[in-house]
Amino acid sequence: MLVQGGMIGYAEPTGVPMPTAEAPYRRIANEIAAKIKSGELKPGDKLPSTRELAEAYDVHMNTVSRALSLLHDRELITGQPGRGTYVADRSDQ
Repeated sequence: MLVQGGMIGYAEPTGVPMPTAEAPYRRIANEIAAKIKSGELKPGDKLPSTRELAEAYDVHMNTVSRALSLLHDRELITGQPGRGTYVADRSDQ
């Protein structure tokens, strides 16, 4: 939808494909997930802080938080308030 001159309308398709770059939070989540699945990160390993990950990936802390939320939803990590974020023990799954 376009907003132009106070009017709302729909853009005509141009036939030009939209860029399909992976969202930064998904890229970060997938990289961490790959490290967990490969065994590079083992159950019980503590992940770096949100701030440290943001600096390492050169993104805003909110982007890292979104990536960690995705990993939590996939049950790959678990957060312990006041202690940090750890690789989940998946032996029971």
